[in-house]
Amino acid sequence: MGKIKEKYLTAGIQEYAKRLSRYCKLTFCQVADEKTPDKASEALNEQIKKTEGERIMKNIRDQDYVIALALDGKMLDSVELSEKIGQLGIEGKSSVAFVIGGSLGLSEQVLKRADFRLSFSRMTFPHQLMQMILLEQIYRGFRILNNEPYHK
Repeated sequence: MGKIKEKYLTAGIQEYAKRLSRYCKLTFCQVADEKTPDKASEALNEQIKKTEGERIMKNIRDQDYVIALALDGKMLDSVELSEKIGQLGIEGKSSVAFVIGGSLGLSEQVLKRADFRLSFSRMTFPHQLMQMILLEQIYRGFRILNNEPYHK
């Protein structure tokens, strides 16, 4: 959701995208986020998530294996995430879509479409920062899968 505004995050995302290019093909799809007023009602928050969810769903294809980042998702360590990535490859799932929601999270429609819900923490992170963290963990996962050294 939304554009990456901070230059340091853009640089970090570009760096991990470059590193990952030897392991997989990456495509980024950023959809516009909705402005959320302070003290918005629960009904308005749900409408915002629904609108954002519809934008996300337009970019998910039938053949995509969807991993939604969600607070109620399963927490994996780096080795377990690498095993998940490896297993998807073994199963022939060549298109994996990681979905990061906006400040309110993901809509129920997106969560229902997800094949797997992943949580990095019970804490909340800005979605721009989460993109870089996710890329780093995917990169780490490929290094683990290939028995290549990487800082622990």
